[in-house]
Amino acid sequence: MKEKTYVDDIDRNIYDFKNDDKDTYKLNAGLTPEIVEKLSKEKNDPAWMQNFRLESLQIYNNMKVPDWGPSIEGLNMDNIVTYVRPNTNMKAKWSEVPEDIKDTFEKLGIPQAERKSLAGVGAQYDSELVYHNVRQEVAEMGVVYTDMESALKGEYADMVRTHFMKLVKPTDHKFAALHGAVWSGGSFVYVPKGVSVEIPLQSYFRLNAPGAGQFEHTLIIVDEGADLHFIEGCSAPKYNVANLHAGCVELFVGKNAKLRYSTIENWSKNMYNLNTKRAIVEEGGTIEWVSGSFGSHVSYLYPMSILKGDNSKMEFTGITFAGKGQNLDTGAKVVHTGKNTSSYINTKSISKDGGISTFRSSVIVNSKAENSKASVSCQSLMLDSISRSDTIPAMDIKTSKADVGHEAQIGSISDEAVFYLMSRGMTEEDARACIVSGFADNVSKELPLEYAIEMNNLIRLEMKGSIG
Repeated sequence: MKEKTYVDDIDRNIYDFKNDDKDTYKLNAGLTPEIVEKLSKEKNDPAWMQNFRLESLQIYNNMKVPDWGPSIEGLNMDNIVTYVRPNTNMKAKWSEVPEDIKDTFEKLGIPQAERKSLAGVGAQYDSELVYHNVRQEVAEMGVVYTDMESALKGEYADMVRTHFMKLVKPTDHKFAALHGAVWSGGSFVYVPKGVSVEIPLQSYFRLNAPGAGQFEHTLIIVDEGADLHFIEGCSAPKYNVANLHAGCVELFVGKNAKLRYSTIENWSKNMYNLNTKRAIVEEGGTIEWVSGSFGSHVSYLYPMSILKGDNSKMEFTGITFAGKGQNLDTGAKVVHTGKNTSSYINTKSISKDGGISTFRSSVIVNSKAENSKASVSCQSLMLDSISRSDTIPAMDIKTSKADVGHEAQIGSISDEAVFYLMSRGMTEEDARACIVSGFADNVSKELPLEYAIEMNNLIRLEMKGSIG
């Protein structure tokens, strides 16, 4: 990622450039059985997947749009293009990627990041991956890191079929069903028993086409005693029409295994971000979520963890920044099923220029989950009097042998803190940005250095009002 230190040096142009999409192949806008069949044919799906898509479409058509969160009236599926194929197939060598696409990812810092600190990189452009590579030494450990389409039809086809949309079922909600019908792209990861991948894998998703949707599927299986850190990055340029992101992430964490899943989302403010993420954790396993949510017009995002096995653990650390014209409804969910399980949800939200930030948490402790512990903490920072921050906790505790707590705080930047930093030579803008970056350090300190720098740059861009 590009390293930029000062507020004045940070330019939205590194995210907001766009390429001409005249050479791409697109399906017609809308969502019909004919479009889904064309997509399936384009993907060369096995028969079971084509049937799965059509069944998901039927479920989608029979489900109602959620009415309990932010309005998505501006999203009309009749105007959304569900599949856009870039003018290239997937490459294993960066030098072979077409220049216009390569230029996009080089501006975003993807090749530099790979050379510095990544075990493998996948780069998706619109509906398809254009680049995927894994270091030889990682592959020699037996780690599988490939695109979903290759996994679906190759050596790991049975493993994919066994796990695909088993955690996130099409019947869960309308946009899970939409995903099941039109998913395309994404990554498949399998880490064998006892293997520890010491440096992260990363997938980066770039939506370039106006009026399009991106529906990548990420499936990660970390086997018994294994360890992995996976990083996901997302961005898109701004258009005057709605774009849609309805991806899906399914994480399977084996016995005594550990998975950290980090996300930095930097969508433009014409984006509807309706993403679904879910993990299931076996005995003694650990799932850690690290989330930075920036941009998008509307977001529905609540990563869920199912602590199935005894002594399993979950931690969620997140930051959300809602600016002008944004309504970000985010949070986390956890279900305690095993005994002696523990969860910790720690989120912070920032609201500015009339932005709306809503935090929802859901903690369920089942009757057999004795001696479980759950803690939820939410802190909100209001940067003006016209913004809004809401906290909506939900707890369903079915055993008396559990320790569950929740706390929420709302505050603002103190004039004294700003004055102190200005007395040390900062401008008022820099002083406020510094305070906000410090407020968000719960996330930045959990990220590798180059990603922490990038997240702080995004915060500074938001403070200047220049994202989207």
